[in-house]
Amino acid sequence: MELTTQQVLALAPDEASAAAGKKLAVMRHWKNLGRTSAALWGECQGSALYQVRVDLGSFAYGCTCPSRKLPCKHVLGLLLLAAGTPKEVPTAEPPQWIAEWLAKRAARAEKKQQGAERPTQSADLAAQAKRAAARERRVEEGLDCLDIWLADLVRGGLAGLETRPRSFWEDVARRLVDAQAPALAARVRRLAELPGCSQDWPRQLLHQLGRVALLSHAYRRLDQLDQPLQQDVRQLLGWTFQQDQLLSQGAEVVEDQWYILGGIVEEEGRLRSQRTWLLGKQTGRAALVWQFAVGTQPFSQRFPPAAIAAGKLVFWPGAVPQRAAFVGEFALRGAMQELPAYATIDPFLARVAGELARNPWLDRFLAVLEGVVVPQRPGPWRLCDATSETIPLAGEAHWRLLALSGGHPVTLAGEWDGERLCPLGAWAEGRYQPL
Repeated sequence: MELTTQQVLALAPDEASAAAGKKLAVMRHWKNLGRTSAALWGECQGSALYQVRVDLGSFAYGCTCPSRKLPCKHVLGLLLLAAGTPKEVPTAEPPQWIAEWLAKRAARAEKKQQGAERPTQSADLAAQAKRAAARERRVEEGLDCLDIWLADLVRGGLAGLETRPRSFWEDVARRLVDAQAPALAARVRRLAELPGCSQDWPRQLLHQLGRVALLSHAYRRLDQLDQPLQQDVRQLLGWTFQQDQLLSQGAEVVEDQWYILGGIVEEEGRLRSQRTWLLGKQTGRAALVWQFAVGTQPFSQRFPPAAIAAGKLVFWPGAVPQRAAFVGEFALRGAMQELPAYATIDPFLARVAGELARNPWLDRFLAVLEGVVVPQRPGPWRLCDATSETIPLAGEAHWRLLALSGGHPVTLAGEWDGERLCPLGAWAEGRYQPL
């Protein structure tokens, strides 16, 4: 897989890292450069001699420098050098430190696979059932308290909520955490961001409060729901699935070549999350790879935007399966040559409505829209299609999108949250360019 300079820069954690990586993308900083079909490596001379390596199969990377940024400037410099002047990085036999690193990665992958295939002992199953029953009781008690709080809130009205301290919401969320419903607690915490955020915040808040109440009622009637929706409700409260559990329980597995459209990184305290959107080349299936890391730990997988990842995805169960993870390693297959899209905004929103009918708690959707422009007009940024239908834009890439398009129609990929569209990348000048 040959990455372009733009794809490499899209991986930079910030502009300062990108600028530092560009300065290192010259031969005088490097020693013992080499590559194979599996890896790319080199030694960068800085305040010390740092060993830099990249696994081209799974796109993992590492460096012996102490930087807390991921990827560091040395990894970016190596990738930029290989992308800009590939002849400077010759094919060579891997040195021992690269061979050992690749061997350790292969051993960890094999051990993980063996763990997934190991049968669960009957004693473990009995203990799990006992813990699950205790947790369900605690969740029901937490929902009882939540229902009382919601009823009091609506009875008292929404006026004045914008003046309430953060603790007004945090206390409820903390009780849900104690009741072992952490995902629902996170949803309640997000409600605190709505009062006063815009002129129509009461409408937005009432809508989200209704979804929380609906979730509480759905859990109490879990046995009346279809099995896929039962899985959705349990996950929305906080029950989680590990990938090995998904495979052992017969979850849906889809093999395809997946367009990597881009990702969004968010931070909440020391916890970082990355949502990466993929689109199946043959299946047209949208997939969301959602990863988490604590502090400065790297995400387990890296996805260069505009590339194609060939492999199998296993989907989390649900009425509208969306979240997915690769089964084993994936292989990068070059750059995207096309991007299928909706001709206008209306059919996309019709698809969203259909999916919400099956799962009313969906928060995010992949949107790929053809022939859209960013009109230069006063007021909030919006996206306009060929029928003059518009939707609001989110994020901070508006000027870059306008500069990239030059005011002309482009095909845009983004994440729709039901209110605004956050751009991920655009097809312009014959290629996909991440934003």
